[in-house]
Amino acid sequence: MPITIRPAFEQDIPAIAAMVNRFAAQDIMLPRSEASIRQTLADWLVAADTSNHALAGCGALVPLTETLVEIRSLAVHEDYQGQGVGGQLVLALVEIARDQGYEQVCALTLRENFFTRLGFEVVDRWSISPKVWQACIYCPKFHRCDEVAVSMPLVAAPAKAEESKVPGWNGLLRWDAWQPLKLAYQQRPSGGER
Repeated sequence: MPITIRPAFEQDIPAIAAMVNRFAAQDIMLPRSEASIRQTLADWLVAADTSNHALAGCGALVPLTETLVEIRSLAVHEDYQGQGVGGQLVLALVEIARDQGYEQVCALTLRENFFTRLGFEVVDRWSISPKVWQACIYCPKFHRCDEVAVSMPLVAAPAKAEESKVPGWNGLLRWDAWQPLKLAYQQRPSGGER
């Protein structure tokens, strides 16, 4: 099946929403409305089957800071899974992030091995603190999150200047600024809440 990775078009919105929300109903990802997809359409890529024009997959880039961007809503239609479509989408999104001047790309995933095979590293979710502050705190799964944070640097790491940096400094937020949120996460309710 010949697959083309291309920007999403207006006519793709219903199929994107249907695919993402089908996986969201399985608690694999968060739902997206057609309105939210429309508002961010320029950030979306799709994998299109050129033989039948079916939507094989989708994914979006979401800027978190001037240097950090997140891959979000990565989905591959069940008929196309296991054929490399997801990898093609991720690598295309990474290339766009690099072209746009981002220094790092991250994702939260239930499939960490998929991302590590593509060159991502598993990281502490608190190392991508802008994501936690901007989106995770509003997620219904926040206190029982089962996703793994992964990250890929898009620029060479600078030489280490000093080892006497303030503990917990990640270059994005001061240690004392994100500690209350980390404590709230660690003190999440236990049990079978859903």
